[in-house]
Amino acid sequence: MGKLSLFIVLILVAAGCQQDAVRGMGGDQADRMNAGRSSFDEAKDPPFNANTHFAAGQLAESQSNPEKAIAQYAKALQLDPRLSAALYRQAIVYTQLRRFDEAIDAWTRYIQLTDQSPAGYSNLGFCLELAGRPQQAEEAYRKGIARDAHHQACRVNYGLMLARLGRVNEAITQLQTVLSEAEVHYNLASVFEQQGRKESAKVEYRKALASDPNLFDAHQRLAQLGDGDQQ
Repeated sequence: MGKLSLFIVLILVAAGCQQDAVRGMGGDQADRMNAGRSSFDEAKDPPFNANTHFAAGQLAESQSNPEKAIAQYAKALQLDPRLSAALYRQAIVYTQLRRFDEAIDAWTRYIQLTDQSPAGYSNLGFCLELAGRPQQAEEAYRKGIARDAHHQACRVNYGLMLARLGRVNEAITQLQTVLSEAEVHYNLASVFEQQGRKESAKVEYRKALASDPNLFDAHQRLAQLGDGDQQ
């Protein structure tokens, strides 16, 4: 008999031995094996819950897939309408996509869900400003400040908006509540620089350095603006 034929015979013999072994089992033992196999075969993946969809939304964001992220956050909120983290991220993504009506609605619901969170009002105010609604943005910031007079994000975002609107003295009042003098001038300078008002920006950067000579960013910004007389 050739090697191939011998190999086939060995397989058949082994198979026959296995069949004999199964036939030799007691009924209880065979039932237990079948029960275990049946249980394994019928096992299913655990159902998605709100936190699973939230994690999927975060993953979609990390993969630069905002539409999928929004859909996953929506599913999370369907399962748990009080999952504030999902509503927060959904509002962020809507804002980034400049879908302002949906973003404003999401931020409003987030504020309600978090018992008038100052952070929610700050983000709503910023979203409203981006949407070109400064009066409504100001109202949102003021509501946030009423909830927490020392909430930094509310004060700073409100102050920066006022500076962009040319209401500089009011901006300073808001900023100095939560920032140092150097930081106030630095933020004003940044606004002026963004608006292309280079000379006004230089003045404010110098004031920032006069208050804090170690403010490295101010030195760097002045150098980039071509200022040759840094303090």
